[in-house]
Amino acid sequence: MVLLDRVVKRYPGRRGPVTILNGVDLLIRPGEKVGILGRNGAGKSTMIRLISGVESPSAGRIVRQMSVSWPLAFGGAFQGSLTGLDNLRFICRVYGVSWEDRIPFVQDFAELGRSFREPVKTYSAGMMARLAFALSMAIEFDCFLIDEVIAVGDARFHEKCERELFEKRADRALIMVSHDGHSIRQHCDRACVLRDGKLYDFPDVESAYTFYHAGEGAS
Repeated sequence: MVLLDRVVKRYPGRRGPVTILNGVDLLIRPGEKVGILGRNGAGKSTMIRLISGVESPSAGRIVRQMSVSWPLAFGGAFQGSLTGLDNLRFICRVYGVSWEDRIPFVQDFAELGRSFREPVKTYSAGMMARLAFALSMAIEFDCFLIDEVIAVGDARFHEKCERELFEKRADRALIMVSHDGHSIRQHCDRACVLRDGKLYDFPDVESAYTFYHAGEGAS
């Protein structure tokens, strides 16, 4: 499971600390698909960064008893001077898995061709996102994090990503944040609404979306 217990997140501002999350509680059990709705600027990406471990909470605690992915298609951890292959080696070593066994999958899935052995700093944004998504699928996590809609590459590649994540890994937990209810309706079993630093938990997606739409409006 993944547990957020009274989590607070503040950032420094010109007039003092700005509170983004204020006492957030959330429990994700193995295999659960949970959506988090919120307007732009509500703190959805902040929650994903906290759950992934990219950032630490200002107060409260986060307990991870499942392996948790980085935000899908997020390439911020790549070292630009290293090649795609070298980044694969590095990330696999961090997670304690064999990189040699994963080369064929990543090469085939990311569709980088010869660029796989070129420095990542030469990649376009789309190439970087394809590599990041391929690495996310190459390393098996118990819980996948999705920050907004996965929009990697063209329609054909997007379909391949959806199949790899939502069909082949249907038994994994999933946390998806979005301001758009369509993707959450499509892939999640229950949903929460993030508003004014508070998280409101609902037993089903439609109840959450009704609450979100009534209070926030579509953004």
